[in-house]
Amino acid sequence: MEHNLKSKNAFGRASSSTFTFQHLQCAISAADHGSFRRAADALRLRQSSLSRCIRQLEDSIGMIVFERSSGGVRATPVGRDFLRTAQSIIDQLDALRTRAHSAGRGEAGRLAIGFYTSLSAGNFRASLMDLAHRFPQIEIEMAECSRARLAIALRNGVIDIAIVTGADPLPDCSALMLWSERVVLALSESHPLVGRDAIYWTDLKNEKMLLSRRDPGPEFQDLLVTKLASPADRPKIVHHDVSRGSLWSLVSIGFGITLVTEASVGANFAGMIFKEIRDSGEPPRLSYSAHWRGDNQNPALASFLKLLAERYPLPPVAI
Repeated sequence: MEHNLKSKNAFGRASSSTFTFQHLQCAISAADHGSFRRAADALRLRQSSLSRCIRQLEDSIGMIVFERSSGGVRATPVGRDFLRTAQSIIDQLDALRTRAHSAGRGEAGRLAIGFYTSLSAGNFRASLMDLAHRFPQIEIEMAECSRARLAIALRNGVIDIAIVTGADPLPDCSALMLWSERVVLALSESHPLVGRDAIYWTDLKNEKMLLSRRDPGPEFQDLLVTKLASPADRPKIVHHDVSRGSLWSLVSIGFGITLVTEASVGANFAGMIFKEIRDSGEPPRLSYSAHWRGDNQNPALASFLKLLAERYPLPPVAI
């Protein structure tokens, strides 16, 4: 650090004021030790070098920082004010240096995450908690929106990574398969199906199924077609271009039922409950994946991707 200014010294002469980070270090060390000799030893300098450094500082700022005596040195009143400011500058520079090094290692900085899944429970919540615990200096920004808007945000650099349903790649992005979640039924607490010991896919035949036009609505519709091959066996599907919360509000007041992933089960939503749908095979699941631009050099993104790869390693390939 170098500071330049034009000032007048104690004799009224204008001087070009130049001092460096080392000048401030020498002065603060001398004040801490009360001796040029001990300060020089602490900084591993010659005493003559430290004395010369402080004389240069005093000349450059036009004030006497230290009173010298055979017993050591002591800051002058104006010198004490200067040293307090100098200490603040050094502390800020040290913090800046530490933060810069941390950012370079991916331990600090900013990470913008786009998503369309529940934060109330499940793997996404756990992954974010792990990120915050391991890298507390990373500033996390969240953006919740549809898959289409997340793709645009990635392309424009508004977000660093998107967590979306399904395995289909986003345009011009790298991808990592993450976790999968069971699909469950959401319905109002007064719905007749609530009293059933078991609910099967065929029990949905005469129901009104509310699905969002946003993700993962299309995946849920594909699942219904897979589970109920005959159109006559399927519920009536009603699409709404609303958020997940608005859809749940419609369900809770009896406008219909809907499908959600198990991460949503942790949500405490008044008037709505969740029920498992029985199946002859494995319970249906919905997969999630992470997408990011390959040219994104954000170190914080690299740290998050490493964390995700550790939490959700790819299954071994059969030989």
